Amino acid sequence: MTETQNSEQFKAAALVKQFLKAMENRDLTAAGTMMAKDAKIIFPGGKSFKSQQDMVTAARDRYRWIKKKFEQIDTALLPRDRVVVYVMGTLDGLNNFGVEFSGVRYIDRFEVEDGLIVSQQVWNDLAESGVLGP
Repeated sequence: MTETQNSEQFKAAALVKQFLKAMENRDLTAAGTMMAKDAKIIFPGGKSFKSQQDMVTAARDRYRWIKKKFEQIDTALLPRDRVVVYVMGTLDGLNNFGVEFSGVRYIDRFEVEDGLIVSQQVWNDLAESGVLGP
């Protein structure tokens, strides 16, 4: 790995962490500046969203708030000067019935190109864990 590759991977991981914190704080304006205009956003069940606002609106049916704990972040270089960033950890939150939950596994996969997120894919155990029910 060259110093340039390492630097690009570091920058991509920092961008993704900043993006996830903005989303957690519901600062959609800041988060939007980190996403490419035509970014692909895919959530569990193959649900696609055109924007972070669309994703937040859909999430209102599932939980009141959610926070991500980062346990591991991995990066790799892809062709065409893209960097893939995997973020793994657990989710804590409050469902729509007022019940708190914690320790729900997740993996987020991002692709970063030219300093912007061009793809976000999300996998988690929210549905399987049963934490979204009463």
